[in-house]
Amino acid sequence: MKNLNPKINIVVLNYNGKDCLKRCLSSLFCVDYSNFEVVVVDNNSQDGSLEMARLNFSRATFIKNEQNLGFSAGNNVGIKYSLEKLADFVLLLNNDTEVEKDFLVKLLKYAKEHEEAGIISPLIFSEQGESVWFSGGKIDWWRMKTVHIQKQPEKNLLATDFISGCAMLIRAEVFRKSGLFDENFFLYWEDVDFSVRAKKAGFTLSVVASARIRHFEKSEEKKENKLYWLVLSGLLFFQKNTPKYLKAWIFIYTLLRRLKNWNDVQKKQNPLNLAVQKAYRDFKLAKKG
Repeated sequence: MKNLNPKINIVVLNYNGKDCLKRCLSSLFCVDYSNFEVVVVDNNSQDGSLEMARLNFSRATFIKNEQNLGFSAGNNVGIKYSLEKLADFVLLLNNDTEVEKDFLVKLLKYAKEHEEAGIISPLIFSEQGESVWFSGGKIDWWRMKTVHIQKQPEKNLLATDFISGCAMLIRAEVFRKSGLFDENFFLYWEDVDFSVRAKKAGFTLSVVASARIRHFEKSEEKKENKLYWLVLSGLLFFQKNTPKYLKAWIFIYTLLRRLKNWNDVQKKQNPLNLAVQKAYRDFKLAKKG
C-alpha cells in the first residue's frame, strides 16, 4: 500500500438510535488515528437522535435521508459520498456499537500487510464485552442460514464466508469491482450478499482478532420485525446466490419450511409465526411482480 496514511470514511447509519448513537460517536472520536471522517447517514429518524448528534458532534458530516431507506440503500448514500471524497477505505459501523481506541489502527495495519483482503472485520463482543458475538461466519447452503462463529480465535482468521455488516472495513477497490450494496435487501443478508460478491471478485475476507468493538444489538428489542426481514431477505439471498447444483434442493427445502410455518399458524397464531407467514407471502408477491 503506497499511501501510509490512507483516508478512512466511517459511515454510521442511524435510525431512531438516540439511546445508542451518542455512545458510538463518542468512542469514534477517541480513536488513535487521524485521517478519518465520520459520516452519519440518518434514515429520517423521529426520536431526536439526529439533532442530538449534530449538537454534540460538530466534527461529523451529516446526511439526512427523507425516508427510511433501509440498511443497503441508506449505507449506499454514505458510501457514494465517501467515494466522491476519495476515501481509500469505507468503514461501515452500526450505531449500536462502541469501539476501542486502537481498533482502527489495528484494522489498517492488517490491511496494509494483506492487500488481497477486501473486507476486514474487528472481533465483535456482546454488550458486556465478555462473550464473542462475531469472529467469523459460515453460510450453510443446505439449511438456508448463516452461522456466527462465537469463539475467541487464537489468531487472525484468514478466511471467512462473510463479514457482518455490524462492522466492515472495505477497500474502495471492492466497490469499484463488486458494486455497492444490493438495494433489494431492505434489512439483513445484504452483508452476506456483498461478501459473496467480493469473494467472486477475487478479494479475501478477514477478521482481525486484536481489533475489538462491542455490539449492543438493539434489533433484539423488536423480534417480530427482525424475524420478518431475516426470513424475507434470506429467501432473496438464496434465490440470487444459490449454486446451480443446489437450486432444486433449495426449492424443496423452502417448500418444507413453508409447510412447517403453515402448520405452526394452524396450531397457534402468535406474532412470530405470523411474521414468518407474512415474509413468505411477500416474497411470493415480489417474485410475481
